[in-house]
Amino acid sequence: MKAEVIQEGMIGLEIHVYLVTKEKLFCKCIASREKGLKANTNICPICTGLPGAKPMLPNKVAVEKAVQVGLMLGCKINNHLIWQRKHYDWPDLPKGYQNTLSGSFAVPVGEKGKFHGITISSMHLEEDPASWDPETGCVDYNRSGLPLVEIITAPDFSTAEEVIDWLKKLLHALAYLKAADTNAGIKVDVNVSVPGISERVEIKNISSLESIGNAIDYEIERQRKDKCKEKETRRYDSTSGKTVKMRSKEDAEDYRFLSDPDLQDIIIDQKMISLMKESLPEAPEIKLEKLVKKYKIDEENASILAKHIDIVEFFERVADKIDAKFALPWVTVELLRFLNYHSTTLDKVNIDPEHFIALIMLVRDGKITPLKGKEILNQFYPKSFVPNAGEGKISDVKELEKVARDVVAKNAKAAADYKAGENKSFDFLMGEIMKATQKRADFKIARNVLEKVLKN
Repeated sequence: MKAEVIQEGMIGLEIHVYLVTKEKLFCKCIASREKGLKANTNICPICTGLPGAKPMLPNKVAVEKAVQVGLMLGCKINNHLIWQRKHYDWPDLPKGYQNTLSGSFAVPVGEKGKFHGITISSMHLEEDPASWDPETGCVDYNRSGLPLVEIITAPDFSTAEEVIDWLKKLLHALAYLKAADTNAGIKVDVNVSVPGISERVEIKNISSLESIGNAIDYEIERQRKDKCKEKETRRYDSTSGKTVKMRSKEDAEDYRFLSDPDLQDIIIDQKMISLMKESLPEAPEIKLEKLVKKYKIDEENASILAKHIDIVEFFERVADKIDAKFALPWVTVELLRFLNYHSTTLDKVNIDPEHFIALIMLVRDGKITPLKGKEILNQFYPKSFVPNAGEGKISDVKELEKVARDVVAKNAKAAADYKAGENKSFDFLMGEIMKATQKRADFKIARNVLEKVLKN
C-alpha cells in the first residue's frame, strides 16, 4: 500500500463476478470472457439491444450458479425473483436499461449472509453492459449480456488490508465452487466514508487487488483532509494514484427501477436449494485443515494442494488408497510438472485417479523404477490408461554389470575422463545405462555396479 500508516474508515464492497456459462444470460450468443477477442464477434439483435428484439428465457445454468454462490456466502436464498429494468444513459447500455434482480422493488437471489466475518447484505444476478472506450467512442458488445453476480457487503471493513485479505479468500472460495470465472477478473465498486467526518463516496469499477487497496488508502486520507460532505461517484486513476470525481452519487430512484414485462418471474424450488447446498464443495480452509490433521501433510505442501479444488480432491482419492506421504511428491511435484508441461489443468485432462494409483503402486512395490514411473505418467496425456509393470525393474547385478560394461566400452573417453577426476562423466555414464535399460535399471544397484566396472 502507498500509505505508510494504516488508514481506517467505513468500507463496503459491491463485487461483480462473471459466472461460468456457455451462453449469455438472455440469448444464445457464446459467453466468451476471452481477453483480446475481436470486437463484436459474439453478438446478436438481443444483446445489442436492436429495436424489436426480445430477451429469451434466462439462462438456467446462470440462475443455478448464482444460487450456488449465494449458498457459499451463507445467504438465505429467496424463492420468488422479479426482473427489474435499471435505467441509466450510458453508451455501454444499448437498451437504455440493464436487466437485474436488484432494485427498489426487487428480491435478491440471496441475502443476510456471512462470509469470513463479513455480512453479505445481498447478492443478485444481472447482465453485464457492453464495453465502451471513452477515448475512441467505440463500443464492443461481446461482453453485453454476460451473466454477472453482484455481491454487496455491509460496510464492515475498516482498512484496505482487511479488504484485500477478505477478497483473496472470496476468490479462492469462488474458484473451488467453479461457478464463477475468476480468470476473467472481478470488478469492484468500493464505498468509503470516514465516520463523523465525510459522506459516503463510491469508487467505480476497480479491477485489481492492488488498485483496490491503493484507492481505499488514498480516499480515506483525502476524506480526512477535505472533510467531504457530498455523496460522490469517483474513479481510481492508477497512473496518478488518486481518485477522480465522475458525478454526484445517484440514489435508487435515479435509476427508475421498473419490473420488466418481457421477463417472467423466477421461481426457485426449495428442494433444489437443499440439494445444491448438500453438493457444495468443502471450503478451502476446511480442506487445508483436513490435509494437515487427517493426512499428516505439512502446512507448506498442504497449501500447495489446497490451492486448487481439482488437485486437492484428486489427492484425497489417491491418499485414501495409498500412503499419503508416499503419494505427496507424486502429486505436488510430478503431477503438477506434467500439467505445466502440457500447459493444462487437471479438470481438462482425463486422468483417472485409479490409474494414477496403480502407477505409483508399481513404483512403491519396486516393480518399476521412479524414472520409469515418471515416463509412464508423461504418457497420460491426453488421457490416462491402466499402467502395468511391463518388463519391470532390473535389479539383477549380473544383468546390470553386462549393460555397464557395454556402456563403458562404447564411451571410452567418458570413462577415461572419470578416472582422471571428472565426476560429471560418471553422471553421463549413468544416464547412458538408464537409457539402455529404458529407465528400468534400479538406480542404486546400477550405480554400485558402474563404480565397480570403472575400477577394473
